[in-house]
Amino acid sequence: MLESDPFRDFSKHEDPSIALPCSYISLPDGPHTRELASARRMPPKGAIFKVFSGVLMLASFFAIIVGGRNSDVHANGNALLATSTSSMASEPLRPVSRGVSAGVSEKANRVFSGIEVVSFPWNNTMLSWQRTAYHFQPEKNWMNDPNGPMYYKGWYHFFYQYNPNGPVWGDIVWGHAASKDLIHWLHLPLAMVADQWYDLNGVWTGSATLLPDGRVIMLYTGSTNESVQVQNLAYPANLSDPLLVNWEKYSGNPVLRPPPGVDLKDFRDPTTAWYTSDGKWNIAIGSKVNKTGITLIYHTEDFKSYELLDGVLHAVPGTGMWECVDFYPVSKISGKGLDTSANGPEVKHVLKTSLDNDKNDYYAIGTYDEKAGRWVPDNSKIGIELRYDYGIFYASKSFYDLHKGRRVLWGWIKESDSEIADVKKGWASVQSIPRTVLLDTKTGTNLLQWPVEEVDSLRLTSREFERVEVKAGSVVPLDIDAATQLDIFAEFELDKEALEMTAQTNVEFSCSTSGGAAERGALGPFGLLVLADDSLSEQTPVYFFVAKGTDGNLKTFFCADQTRSSEATDVNKQIYGSSVPVLKDEKLSVRILVDHSIVEIFAQGGRTCITSRVYPTKAIYGAARLFLFNNATGASVTSSVKIWQMNSAFIRPFQPGQDA
Repeated sequence: MLESDPFRDFSKHEDPSIALPCSYISLPDGPHTRELASARRMPPKGAIFKVFSGVLMLASFFAIIVGGRNSDVHANGNALLATSTSSMASEPLRPVSRGVSAGVSEKANRVFSGIEVVSFPWNNTMLSWQRTAYHFQPEKNWMNDPNGPMYYKGWYHFFYQYNPNGPVWGDIVWGHAASKDLIHWLHLPLAMVADQWYDLNGVWTGSATLLPDGRVIMLYTGSTNESVQVQNLAYPANLSDPLLVNWEKYSGNPVLRPPPGVDLKDFRDPTTAWYTSDGKWNIAIGSKVNKTGITLIYHTEDFKSYELLDGVLHAVPGTGMWECVDFYPVSKISGKGLDTSANGPEVKHVLKTSLDNDKNDYYAIGTYDEKAGRWVPDNSKIGIELRYDYGIFYASKSFYDLHKGRRVLWGWIKESDSEIADVKKGWASVQSIPRTVLLDTKTGTNLLQWPVEEVDSLRLTSREFERVEVKAGSVVPLDIDAATQLDIFAEFELDKEALEMTAQTNVEFSCSTSGGAAERGALGPFGLLVLADDSLSEQTPVYFFVAKGTDGNLKTFFCADQTRSSEATDVNKQIYGSSVPVLKDEKLSVRILVDHSIVEIFAQGGRTCITSRVYPTKAIYGAARLFLFNNATGASVTSSVKIWQMNSAFIRPFQPGQDA
């Protein structure tokens, strides 16, 4: 057996071809603390020949990679391709604030603010690899919030906050794309630009409402020439055009100004409207009073004149500004989505907010009293504390897809590298794969999110690994052709005898404060290593950790560990995750979408989701690998895995006469 430890730094290359695809690679006994994780072990005497052979193979391997880099670059718009491998000079990071002074949430990655960090010498080969193949992103420059998604005359439309002048936040206008299937997108001309006094400092986030008579209403926040946040009305110039290329702004804008008691920069992001039993439309807008986050409700009949309802839809003290509020119904009995105006005894309502304080999206499930204009969460003790996603996922927007009877959710996935790197590569941010959203009728306490079915159309060849036993303290390489664009589904079963024998403990576990995948417990961590190189010096573990409480019950956590995702110094390397509900007789399961620098993860059918941005320097192109691992101390795991290679979505500019 080849000895290996995926949680330490490597000073030598070990030939992975010595082990069969599903053979064991034993881990050494003993604790794996953060300090010990970087300790180097001397190779056993019997491995000298293997090391020598490995060095020769490594030299050949890198020769192949260097020679074939350019042929492995994927297609997605006009991404910069690898043109040089020369290093760029390192420079100290001096992150600046972007957006806050203008009256929106922080748009810059300031994780290194006040810390002495030198930028990594990224080269074009590395930066080109980071561009995604099947996630939506513009051809270049900066993107943030999703705006006004809808289905209209055979086309899905997606608008987004966009800076046409560079890869950092600023000069915000509305980008626009259209698709027949939510996956293969065509870039269209800019929908709206900052050309009026009421949006001169930014055409900010908004939502679409489709009226029964076929009209399309778009409400959006404008930042005026004096940086006051107002709400504006726009509509298509030509309703017979299914691509909705041209848009007109209402001559009477703005239609709403900040009400008394609300700061001029704390009034933004109108929702999709819902129709009420009194024959009026309602919209919600996020705001705050002091440190209390609130949702205001307005009545309208024509989307030009509005009446502010007394009180608020909901408020939570201490949460600060509520951005990008979303409010929609979910069915208690059906697996279908609901129109935004649906209500009744078999309906629950989801209230979601993007918290400016910590840049995360939170939601709660509750009951909406239309007559009183109030929403009450089912669990009044938690307020609004569930998260859509425990990684990087913000400013999300949902819409009802009347074509397929489903609710679809988008989220902005920002960069977590340095702004210097973003400027070098010429773009920043991607959008999540669109997700369906349903109430989890088995638990009744959370939502289920899952990639839209159309993403399956990108699947190419597949490999299956049935009932692979992964012993405690071992790593198993999975023999696949490439590991950069993948759709992975895996199930795990812990050894039942080990479960029964494991001692009860009152030790609290947290993904974010633990030692990551290197911290060993009796029943975890175990899962997969994605975007790993052969030596495992770069790896992103995606894993379960099971704890047995003093009451004898099991509690399951689901995490993604970025601490070893890259050897670069100027990228965020957090550990993300949370607990995940696991019902009796359910296997532990996970779906992972790997697309270059983004990894989207869905545990237990989408009860807990994590999105990571990772920036490896070695585990790229043909050097990226995939492994199963089990770093538990006392339990074996049996896993079944199916892996699909994924095609590019070939997102490109629209040309007249072409179809998606």
